[in-house]
Amino acid sequence: MNKIAFFEAKGWEAEYLQKAMTHAGIECDVYKEFLSGDKLPQKNDYEAISVFVGSSITKEVIDHFPNLKLITTRSTGFDHIDLDYARSKNIALGYVPYYGENTVAEFAMGLILTLSRKLYLSIDRIKEREGFSFDGLMGTDLKGKTLGIIGAGHIGQHVIKMAKGFEMNIIAFDRYPKPELAQSLGFEYRSFDEVLGQSDFISLHLFYAPETHHVINKNNIEKIKKGAYLINTARGPLVETEALVIALEKGILAGAGLDVLEEEDALKDEQAHWLKNSSNNKTNMEAVLFNHLLMNMPNVVITPHNAFNTKEAIMRILDTDIENVTGFSENGIVKNGIKS
Repeated sequence: MNKIAFFEAKGWEAEYLQKAMTHAGIECDVYKEFLSGDKLPQKNDYEAISVFVGSSITKEVIDHFPNLKLITTRSTGFDHIDLDYARSKNIALGYVPYYGENTVAEFAMGLILTLSRKLYLSIDRIKEREGFSFDGLMGTDLKGKTLGIIGAGHIGQHVIKMAKGFEMNIIAFDRYPKPELAQSLGFEYRSFDEVLGQSDFISLHLFYAPETHHVINKNNIEKIKKGAYLINTARGPLVETEALVIALEKGILAGAGLDVLEEEDALKDEQAHWLKNSSNNKTNMEAVLFNHLLMNMPNVVITPHNAFNTKEAIMRILDTDIENVTGFSENGIVKNGIKS
């Protein structure tokens, strides 16, 4: 393999990748734009492409590169790649399995604190209103509260460790419970419905797949403990947006901290998105409209898919991706191959 293109990379990241590829003897082009059927580069003789979560690697994109042997994504999630079609073309697939367990966990705890102590509203009052008053800003202690973790994998475990430092009670739902892990970290497994009904704070740390689509939905929001807070730093489609709006309007949820949204890509350039994607259905449009309702709610904190974004985590991402690319170039083996 002699030629690769990196997408969604710029600044020092682009320079770092170019330097690594030059050292490995691989010809390299770097594009700051994402890759999709609407944004295909004129040059198409690459044998490998590396993307991030903003790209959409469909059949159309794959067919644009006739020499393609490898697709890597600089992310843990890979739902933005048509895996079945890539495999039908005998294209190898790589990803970054671990890069920011502590990074994302720290951000999730930051959202919990932002909501529990009304930090955003407090800061906004000083900056926008220049009023040094704490009226209406009473928060709630984390000590003694119950944190429900949905998905007790690597990131979820880091959140558990951090929450224990705040003297919170921890319960968790996971498809594959590990009693020895629960004992060592000091939490208890519960059923999914029990986590919804017993938690003061619910934090999602699931991968996204068809079976996890809308795990929080209109059919189960009534099971959530009244006055709980929902945190999502995983994937937007884990939560049915309409259900979230309903839960907030009814007071089932006291607030939400969201680093990801359903249909978040459309929010980056809505007009272009809908004009170019006439196949988008009514459900997708409704999700975008509900997102705007969320943005205007004072008890909802939304950040732009930023939980991963630290210098240390990005370095781990880049180094892992470089390992995937150079390993495949040298011996045809992707060190971190996508198995599912």
